[in-house]
Amino acid sequence: MILYIVATPIGNLSDLTSRAIETFKTVDAILCEDTRMTLKILNSLDFKKPLISFHQHSDERKFQDVLKMLREGQSLALVTDAGTPGISDPGGLLVAAAVKEFGNKLEVIPIPGACAAIAALSVSGFPTDKFLFLGFPPHKKGRKSYFERVAATEETVCFYESTHRILKTLGELGVVVGDRQLVVCRELTKIHETTYRGTSSDVTESLKNSSIKGEFVIIVGPKK
Repeated sequence: MILYIVATPIGNLSDLTSRAIETFKTVDAILCEDTRMTLKILNSLDFKKPLISFHQHSDERKFQDVLKMLREGQSLALVTDAGTPGISDPGGLLVAAAVKEFGNKLEVIPIPGACAAIAALSVSGFPTDKFLFLGFPPHKKGRKSYFERVAATEETVCFYESTHRILKTLGELGVVVGDRQLVVCRELTKIHETTYRGTSSDVTESLKNSSIKGEFVIIVGPKK
């Protein structure tokens, strides 16, 4: 009874680790956020494995189906579309449910690899001995308090944003953090990977002159 939590590439397929590949080969099935995305990885490796859809909208019945598979002694791998399951991702809910159900009888084994937040922090140049990770900002309710929390934090802050809200977010962020330095990474590990540095207004101008397409990681430097 083993549940592997397997990190997958955030863009560049070459970042898939050899341990991840071996895990995919040995498990009975793979739980996927989107089976089509995971199938691309398996096709690149030229082997097949049963793929089971499992994501944030999965209902209680799907949870029970997965727990039944574990109870029967099957080994399963949990993956997201990109990055590390459970990091700004509902994969942690499955881990919590499985641990509650089986306790120490279940092995939960991490197969580490790519994580957009850690990748961005590593190139930020900001102190990372302590940092606050806040996932995605809320779309509507709670945005003001979210950015006030960012501004109040003394240490480096990291969060994600999508192409649809990046300019709006940078504008709201600039109001509360002023001239604090930012590092904004776009499309990490992909062909159009770009890193922008400066204040919120600096980065906004750079994005307008280049592109706002893609997924973003925003790093807010610590207070001076």
